[in-house]
Amino acid sequence: MRIDSKNGIYKRFAVMGGTFDPIHYGHLVTAEAVRDKFKLDKVLFMPTKNPPHKMHRPASDVNHRYLMTVLATITNPYFEVSRLEIERSGMTYTVDTIRALRSIHGDDAEIYFITGADAILEILTWHNVEELLGICRFVAATRPGFYRKDMEQKLMEIKSKYDKEIFSIEVPSLAISSTDIRDRILNNKTIRYLLPEAVEHYIRKSRLYSK
Repeated sequence: MRIDSKNGIYKRFAVMGGTFDPIHYGHLVTAEAVRDKFKLDKVLFMPTKNPPHKMHRPASDVNHRYLMTVLATITNPYFEVSRLEIERSGMTYTVDTIRALRSIHGDDAEIYFITGADAILEILTWHNVEELLGICRFVAATRPGFYRKDMEQKLMEIKSKYDKEIFSIEVPSLAISSTDIRDRILNNKTIRYLLPEAVEHYIRKSRLYSK
């Protein structure tokens, strides 16, 4: 298999953005499925610092979220965790992240941005969306039973308005959610097999999400 990289410079890679609060198997299975489908060199996990769409619920300390992401991805040589958004000041906008990655990896790099299908339904409200659609390719990850009709209508709207195609991939493990995991911990329910064991141990040791 070809890995077209030199000194950490990749020519075909994906960005998996998210709060990862906490990271779970749904994130990991999705990243691996996209990597395999598009034959990518790497998947860069990008913990967000100040995401504008999460202002209604403050995220856990970013260093906790970063370390959990490292623990979850460390055994996969195709996965890498980036501190790019963590170290940037101000609000976290995806378009700024992709611009920064293009300055590092070159204008000829093929960059895929992985997001949930529910986020795709809101993508036209994203900051500088027209530029964003022009500098990376979006992959919408759906779970079984997701309202595909709504998403298909949104994809047609984007195609008509911007002449850009958004790929989609169905991932059964996306039935797992960070919200459910936090609620389970708060209510003293098991979270075993929903996320990597190392992440579960970290959560317990750091007493995250509990009262």
